[in-house]
Amino acid sequence: MNTHALAKIAKMLDSWEMATMNVSLPDDLKSFVDSQVSHGNYGSTSEYIRDLIRHDYDRGQLRDALLDGARSPITTEADPTYFESLRDQAQANT
Repeated sequence: MNTHALAKIAKMLDSWEMATMNVSLPDDLKSFVDSQVSHGNYGSTSEYIRDLIRHDYDRGQLRDALLDGARSPITTEADPTYFESLRDQAQANT
């Protein structure tokens, strides 16, 4: 998908009903955000900020899942047979 198409999609998404939030940035950060948009990486400043928030949200979800896994009891011994079964599952899903 080309940059122009992505910009059109971003504008369409921006037209959906959303809450508004004002953010103050130092000049150097504002320039960086503007350059991300002007280089075609994002259709708008709002799209860039939403993408950052989504990535941060996803990192938090992953962190929580990893911590839940670390806290869970060990139910299977991690021996060579276990890792072979994981490889088999991974290859079956590709």
